Amino acid sequence: MPVRRARRLVGATAGLLLALAAAAPAHAATFPAVHVVHPGESIQRAVDAARPGDTVLVLPGRYQGSVQIGTQGLKLRGTGPQTVLTPGPAGSANACAQAGHGLCVTGTAGQRLTDVRIESLAVSGFPKNGISASETDRLTVRGVLAEENGEEGISQEKSIRGRFEDNDSRRNGEAGIFLANIAYGEGGAIDTQGAVISGNRLTGNRMGVVVRRLRDLTVERNTITGNCGGVFVVGDENRPRAGALTVRHNRVDRNNKYCPTNDRLPFIQGSGIVLTGVEDTVVTRNEVDGNVGASPLSGGIVLFRSYVGGPSTGNSIADNHAADNGPADLADRDGGAGNTFTGNTCRTSEPAGRC
Repeated sequence: MPVRRARRLVGATAGLLLALAAAAPAHAATFPAVHVVHPGESIQRAVDAARPGDTVLVLPGRYQGSVQIGTQGLKLRGTGPQTVLTPGPAGSANACAQAGHGLCVTGTAGQRLTDVRIESLAVSGFPKNGISASETDRLTVRGVLAEENGEEGISQEKSIRGRFEDNDSRRNGEAGIFLANIAYGEGGAIDTQGAVISGNRLTGNRMGVVVRRLRDLTVERNTITGNCGGVFVVGDENRPRAGALTVRHNRVDRNNKYCPTNDRLPFIQGSGIVLTGVEDTVVTRNEVDGNVGASPLSGGIVLFRSYVGGPSTGNSIADNHAADNGPADLADRDGGAGNTFTGNTCRTSEPAGRC
C-alpha cells in the first residue's frame, strides 16, 4: 500500500475512534469501559467511576481542578495539548488539590498502584507538581505537556519500572522530570528495576532531568536545552548508594539560564550533565554543547563531590561529544576512585588530559 494512502487510512481510523468515543455514554456498559469526559464535566467523577483497566477519555477543553488516581490499571487519555488541566477554585476537596499538584497517582507502601497510564494531555499552572506519583509500579506518562508549574513538571518517588516518554516539560520551577527515592526525606537508593526517561523535550526549567538516590534507570534520547542545568544524577551518604545508571544518546545544549542558590545547591548556570555522589554510572554517546557558566557545577560533563556524602566512584564517561562548554567540556572536580574518561571528543578538561 502506498505510504500516503496508509497515512490517510490511519488518520481516518483515529478520527472515527474519537467520534465513536465522543458519542458513547459517560459510563459504558462494556468492560473494560471507556468513560468520556466533555468540557464542563468532571474528570475526577469519571476517574472515581472507573474500574481497573478502564479508560477515561477527556475531550479537548480546559478542565479546572486536580485529579487523584487510585485505581489499578486506569488509563487517562486526552486528545493532545488541547486537553488542559488547570488549578481549580481554592479549597478543592481532594488530596491532590490540597497538596498543590495537578494530577496525582498514589499507591501505598504495602500496595503499589500498578499499570496506570497518563497520555496526551496538558497540566499547567499548578502551585507544586504538574504530575505527582508515589508508590507506583509500571506507571507510564507519555505525550504529556507539563508547563509553568511551581515545582516539578513530572515527579515520581518510591516507585519502580516507570516509563516517561515523549513528553514536553517546560518552564517549571524545579525539574522538568524528577525521579527520586523520597522527594522529602532520607533513605537509601531504590532499585527502580529498569525505569526509563526517554525521548522527552525539557526546556526552560531549573533543571531538565533530576535522578536522585535511585539505581537501575536509563535516561536516553532526550533533548534538554535552555534550563539552568541539564541532567543531574544525585546521591549522598545513604546506603544503598545511588548509581548503576545509564545516561546515553541525549542532546544537552545551552543550559545557561541562571538559577539562584537554594538550600541544596549553589547557584546553577551552564551545567550540562552532572554526577554527584553516585557510583557505577555510565555516561555515553551524549552530545553536550554550549553549556557555560561560573558556578562550581558549570561545564559540559561534570563529576562533583557530594555536599552531604562521599565521592563518586567507578563511573564511566565514554564516547561523548562535548564542545564549547565552559569552563571545561569535561570536569572531574570529585577525585573519587575508579572514574574513567575514555573516547570522548572535546577541547578542554579539568584536569587536563581527560579529552
